[in-house]
Amino acid sequence: MAESFKFELVSPERLLISEEVEQVIIPGAEGEMTVMASHAPVMTTIKPGVVTVKPASGSEQRYVVFGGFADVVPQGCTLLAESAVPVGEFDRAELEKRIEAARRDAESTENDEARSRAELYLNKLTTLEGAILPA
Repeated sequence: MAESFKFELVSPERLLISEEVEQVIIPGAEGEMTVMASHAPVMTTIKPGVVTVKPASGSEQRYVVFGGFADVVPQGCTLLAESAVPVGEFDRAELEKRIEAARRDAESTENDEARSRAELYLNKLTTLEGAILPA
């Protein structure tokens, strides 16, 4: 049995999870990362994606997140998400609204740097759509 550590996932609306876990897979801005007990300290930004949690006392849990950051220390991990919901509560219509808004931003922005950021965000949202929602 793997060593456990404290994990908290917080969104502006609520605390989604606060418990002892064996591992957490986080969609970091530089790529997916797995956090386990006694992990080296690191702080990372989060891209839209799925956080997978393996609690010490139960079955795997998955949460959809839309940005934020994670603070990892040897004793635990806190993920502060801009928005987060359990995968089972996720609404396809909400994701479609976000994709359409990102598409409008990418098309209407005249500044090259801002357009590039909007297109990157749109790409992340469409990748998320393909990863968690069946066609």
